[in-house]
Amino acid sequence: MKELVIHTEYITLGQALKLAGATSSGFESKVVITEGEVSVNGEVETRRGKKLRDGDVFTYNGESYKVSC
Repeated sequence: MKELVIHTEYITLGQALKLAGATSSGFESKVVITEGEVSVNGEVETRRGKKLRDGDVFTYNGESYKVSC
């Protein structure tokens, strides 16, 4: 599991995918999220504006990332 360090209270799922390098653009993030390819804390998430906070885990393409403040 990779750690994604943020310096704010939260980050949106779309931004997190891009920051982690899991996607190359905001558009790509939007597509993979709306197609149900991303899960947050073990559940499929289709909202790119979903707020991720310290301790949340998101998974895409077989890779997991833990948000850390």
